[in-house]
Amino acid sequence: MSALNLFKFRRRAAALRGKRALVTGGSRGIGRGIVERLAADGAEVVFSYATNREAAEEVLAATRRLPGATHAEQAELGSPGAALALYDAAERRLGPLDVLVNNAGIGGGRRPIAEVEDELYNRVLDVNLRATFALMREAARRLNDGGRIVNISSINTVYPAPGISLYAASKGAIEQLTAVAATELGGRGVTVNTVSPGFTDTDMQRNSPDKPDFAALAALSPLGRIGTPADIADVVAFLVGEEGRWMTGQNLRAGGGLV
Repeated sequence: MSALNLFKFRRRAAALRGKRALVTGGSRGIGRGIVERLAADGAEVVFSYATNREAAEEVLAATRRLPGATHAEQAELGSPGAALALYDAAERRLGPLDVLVNNAGIGGGRRPIAEVEDELYNRVLDVNLRATFALMREAARRLNDGGRIVNISSINTVYPAPGISLYAASKGAIEQLTAVAATELGGRGVTVNTVSPGFTDTDMQRNSPDKPDFAALAALSPLGRIGTPADIADVVAFLVGEEGRWMTGQNLRAGGGLV
C-alpha cells in the first residue's frame, strides 16, 4: 500500500471512531452498504433486519475485521411498537446514539391507485413512514447533541412512474419530515438530511418481478451506469461525518444525474 493510500485508509478508519449508529434495514442492498461503510469509518453500528437472519449473519461476518463493530437486531418495523423497541435495544447495546439512518422500506409492488387495498396502504405506510417517524421522534428526544439523522428516500418522488403511488407518497412524506426536523433540532447541532438514490443495483432490484432492464436504466444516466450500494453509502458517510456538519435540511439526489 502506498503512503498516500495508507494515509487515506487511516484517516477513513478514524472518521467515525467513537460514534454510535443505528441503521434500519441493514442486512441487504443499500442498507448493507451503509453499515459496512460506517463500520469501515470506525463507528459501532447496530443494524436491523426483518426476517432474514442469514443475511444479517453475512453482514456481521463481512464487517468483523473492520475498525468499527456491528450488531444485528431483528425488528419487524411494520408492527406497532417495533421502532421504539429497536431504538431501546440499540441504546442498551451501545449507549446514547450519535447517528440514525432510516433506510428500511418496502415497495409494495406496482399497483394502480384504483387497485390499492387498505391493507396494502397500511402495510407500506407503516413500514416506510410510521416507523421512520417513530425513530425520528426518539432521536429528537435522545440523540446526542451534534448528532446526525439521515433518511433514505427515493428518486421516485420526482421521477414518477405508474403503480408506485404508495411508495412515492411515503418517501415524499419522509422528505418533509426531514425538512421540519432540521429546523427543530438545529439548536442542538443535530443535522437532518435526506439521501434519494436513483436506480441502484441491489438483489431486491434484480429479483423484482418487474425484471428491470439494467442496460436501459444505465442509459438514462449521463454517467452511463446505475448506482451501487457503495455509491449511496459514500453520500451517507459524508453527511454523518465531520465534513457534513454544515449540511442540514437537504435532499441529496444520488442518482447519477437522472434528475
